[in-house]
Amino acid sequence: MTNVYIIGAAMTRLAKHLTLSVKDLTAQSVQAALSDAGIEREDIGTAWFCNTRQGALEGQHGVRGQAALRAFGFSGIPIFNTDNACASSSSGLMQAFAAVKAGFTDTALVVGTEKMNYPEKRREMFEAFKGSWDKDLAEEHMKALLAGGEGIELPHEAFEAASERSVFMDIYAAQARFHMKTFGTTQRQIAAVAAKNHCHSRLNPYAQYRFPMTVDEVLADRLIAWPITRAMCAPMSDGSGALVIASERAVARLGSRRAVRIRGMGVSSSSNRSIQEYEKHLTRVAADRAYEQAGVGPTEISVAELHDASAIAEIVQSENVGFCAYGEGGRLAESGDTELGGRMPINVSGGLLSKGHPIGATGAIQIVELVTQLRGEAGERQVPAPKLALAENGGGFHGVEEAACVVTILEAPAR
Repeated sequence: MTNVYIIGAAMTRLAKHLTLSVKDLTAQSVQAALSDAGIEREDIGTAWFCNTRQGALEGQHGVRGQAALRAFGFSGIPIFNTDNACASSSSGLMQAFAAVKAGFTDTALVVGTEKMNYPEKRREMFEAFKGSWDKDLAEEHMKALLAGGEGIELPHEAFEAASERSVFMDIYAAQARFHMKTFGTTQRQIAAVAAKNHCHSRLNPYAQYRFPMTVDEVLADRLIAWPITRAMCAPMSDGSGALVIASERAVARLGSRRAVRIRGMGVSSSSNRSIQEYEKHLTRVAADRAYEQAGVGPTEISVAELHDASAIAEIVQSENVGFCAYGEGGRLAESGDTELGGRMPINVSGGLLSKGHPIGATGAIQIVELVTQLRGEAGERQVPAPKLALAENGGGFHGVEEAACVVTILEAPAR
């Protein structure tokens, strides 16, 4: 068994890259990650390629990684394809981490690449989201979610016809209503998350959105599904992130001086819990496993990237990873503690909400941000002297929670 490190990390800018292909985006991030690691293609022993949309929108249902990486010159090495909804590339990282730790390979490449924007296939773009929950049980699961928020007094706008959206925004809206009913969370507290993350993304040159928004502007934006407005939802993004993983032996051989250690990883999937059993949330399970493996607790984390596909998710996940007690996530968001310069900075990249959310690439991109922070290379958005960082990446939906979750804890290089 060996310690495992990230020695290279890079991403493309997130945007609607209408003229770039999956292969183009992959080549950009992989070349940058290899350069960051100071190595060549030939130094990579195994690769994981993570993507969710290419099958549905391009018909490339299999061998996506072989196609994308062969185009960049990789051949002969083992290449594995990982599709685990929004948690695809963090799942790929977990597999690479295990393979390096077990001695299967000394070096590995994890790439997440996604193209979500196809203007000529707009209906298919939104239909593709439905592949990330149990389609046989979708109606039953939605009823359970909606029941969790029954009894809360709804404003008149909650009954207005909603605009075009991903089905996951209906799911997040139902989760928000449950949180509001159970803990007294307010729409303004949810908006505070979105305003904070828009403020952070101004400092991130890779972010899709780089404009600030106030809480009032977030609340005044177009309604998607009450209490969720458009500014509380992540955009549909195209982009790629790549990570180079190495064993302790490879780090010594390659002379990597900016290596970030993977201290712990925890993975879980959904259970048959009821919506009221929030302390059994799959993220809490994954986080506990990651903390145990890393030998640390939530109070030792310096900076975090949480999966905020909607603003309510950052509130829920800040509770699940132990940054505050259950029911306190809304107040934490409103307190200023989660801002850059605050006690527990969360999503200083801009988060999925404002940096962008290229589904299969999102987990890798969260890790790129945290590696950058731990190296002290984040520029204007740098958290002062971070020692430990946490990424939480959820994927899909099943029952009353995500279908999959990966929590990763990273340690800064020795200075």
